[in-house]
Amino acid sequence: MKNITVSLDDELYRRARIRAAQDDTSVSAVVRRFLIEFASEGTEFDRLKREENELRTQIQEFRAADRLSRESVHERPIGQPKR
Repeated sequence: MKNITVSLDDELYRRARIRAAQDDTSVSAVVRRFLIEFASEGTEFDRLKREENELRTQIQEFRAADRLSRESVHERPIGQPKR
């Protein structure tokens, strides 16, 4: 396991310690969690691709016939003026 040194101004460190204490953790644990997420994320493209794949697995069934008709898409509630 490697140790790292991070330089912070006093006020930022004080606020980080307070926030970590409120979350019942330590500043080191917060930084460790951040670095784990940061290092495992990969590129923005990779993250978006993972999200897309997760969403696609949630879609159970899709049929074009299930889409709304043109009329229902352009239907307006009673009393709403046309633009």
